[in-house]
Amino acid sequence: MIRKGKNSYRRKMEHQQQQNNICGVWKGLKTISGFKEPKSQPVGDQGSHSVLSLRPPPSTPPCSSLLLTTHQVRNALKKNRARKAAGPDGISSRLLKSCADQLCGIFGYTFNLSLKLGRVPQLWKTSCIVPVPKTPHPKELNSYRPVALTSHLMKTLERLVLAHLRPLVSSFMDPLQFAYQPDIGTSGPGCCGDKLQLAGVDHHFTTWILDYLTHRPQFVRVQGFESDRLLCSTGAPQGTVLAPFLFTLYTADFSYNTPSCHLQKFSDDSAVVGLITDGDDREYRGLIQDFADWCLRNNLQINAGKTKELVVDFRRRRHSPPAPCLDWSDNTNALVRKGNSRLFLLRRLRSFGVQGPLLRTFYDSVVASAIFYGIVCWASSITDRDRRRMDRLVRRASSVLGCPPGLSGGGGKQGG
Repeated sequence: MIRKGKNSYRRKMEHQQQQNNICGVWKGLKTISGFKEPKSQPVGDQGSHSVLSLRPPPSTPPCSSLLLTTHQVRNALKKNRARKAAGPDGISSRLLKSCADQLCGIFGYTFNLSLKLGRVPQLWKTSCIVPVPKTPHPKELNSYRPVALTSHLMKTLERLVLAHLRPLVSSFMDPLQFAYQPDIGTSGPGCCGDKLQLAGVDHHFTTWILDYLTHRPQFVRVQGFESDRLLCSTGAPQGTVLAPFLFTLYTADFSYNTPSCHLQKFSDDSAVVGLITDGDDREYRGLIQDFADWCLRNNLQINAGKTKELVVDFRRRRHSPPAPCLDWSDNTNALVRKGNSRLFLLRRLRSFGVQGPLLRTFYDSVVASAIFYGIVCWASSITDRDRRRMDRLVRRASSVLGCPPGLSGGGGKQGG
């Protein structure tokens, strides 16, 4: 792009800023820098991993307990996001959204037929796994994360099923499970089906859900080449709407809550919180052992490498530091890597002539927000070496912004 084009683009953003068009300014900044907002990690990427073994549905077609109306299907089709990539079926989300009035009748019939027969079309269950770089920094492009592309048509049906399922099993859910709750912010063969029916889901609806979870084709696409397809019948499938909620339902039968000890969850991340008085930690350790035994019985694998213990001592007298103590070195390493990669985007913007309030807006939103996330928790406990590394990162950001280090959004906070 020639310099004239850069100046024109910058002047356009400055005009949008004067008109208070924040959306236009932000789109322009992301376009120039190449910044892409990270997508939320699907269930199963972190923490404990499910290795569910599910019983295939029976051969006799049941009758569905859920009958969808044309109005419901129309509204669900209109909720598709137009810019999402198409799944393996090639059906565009923009098409479903724009033509909802014309398509709701035929798709309503198709959805109800699927629910009636207790079967999900194979193509709707297919996942295309695409490797995506974890960071836009050019030196780290060899680090990828898998993104699963699935059918938008199937996601539409999943949303309708989820709206029916959530109130149906609300009384069975763990009150300390804070993921996928609208007001707050996945064994042995047949175990999942047994838990569904225990939660109040009828046999016919359970049959459809089990078919949805089993024999799911998956393949990988890289630079236009596709791998062979494999069938998967374990775990919570990536890139779906219904599977995360089914995971929380699957784990709902283990809960614990007393005045001195409780287990709280956020999707597949679980935390045991215990109050230990006079050195009596029997309840706390017993809960941990019970939870580990339950995971073993339900074929859920705990990721010990990501399991940490934090001890907070409220006693007034000085005591030797409890073991194990919390170390923030890994956190600092991650923040420095992320900060350096995002400084690359900041320099790219400056090379386009972006400066002043526009450059500062991008810094505050993309760079500073990453560097200083959770600063009140870690800033006062990091080592002098890690503090100096963070200070150097802030100074580099300040030089790009053209302002003193103390004005770059957090340089003075690290002494916390």
